Amino acid sequence: MNEPSTRSSGLPPAERVEDGPTLRQQLIRTARTTIARGLNVNKSGNVSARCVRGATEGLLITPTAIAYRELAEQDLVFVGLQDGRSSGERAPSSEWRMHADILRERPEFGAIVHTHSPAATALSCHGLDLPPFHYMIAVCGGPDVRCARYATFGTPDLSEHALVALQDRKACLLCNHGCVGCGADLADALAIAQEVEHLARIYLLAQQLGEPLRLDEAEMQRVLQKFRTSYGQR
Repeated sequence: MNEPSTRSSGLPPAERVEDGPTLRQQLIRTARTTIARGLNVNKSGNVSARCVRGATEGLLITPTAIAYRELAEQDLVFVGLQDGRSSGERAPSSEWRMHADILRERPEFGAIVHTHSPAATALSCHGLDLPPFHYMIAVCGGPDVRCARYATFGTPDLSEHALVALQDRKACLLCNHGCVGCGADLADALAIAQEVEHLARIYLLAQQLGEPLRLDEAEMQRVLQKFRTSYGQR
């Protein structure tokens, strides 16, 4: 596992969104989409979105131990970004700390989609990074997708390891656990998590013929520059 020693962020901060029915409906749709697309099953994974309640910055996150098909707007939990206090009828996801720490450290992110998708999780169970075998890796912000060191779910250590693996990236794998996709909003974060799973599937298929060829650093830098200047413009 390749682990840098510092974090950085050069992107503008995510848009400030008020906690309200529109955001809550979007978050529920996103959570259910992770099930429909096979990125999660049953109650696995979690989804969050950065938001504000008046002057309080925080995040909305899916609750613990409730199937996504049963979610209602009032089930989502608001967690203060600075104090970690939750408010709502439910307890927040066990991974609320990881979501809060990432959003606090990376102001350009407006949402996080955490999955236990099969191919990405299979790689993570071997502690493997997703290497530069395909140029679309650059969608995730760098020449690879790192696998964070293992830590028990819901712990400060897991947050810290994820932050290290996410340096200059929009996604990482969590060792023996799953995948984290981050983006400017819910749609962006979901797309990143989906892309990681798609690339992980291709990588595992390619490995059946032997270790795939890898794009060198110079080529990945060219691809990253093209992505920054022309690919995927809104």
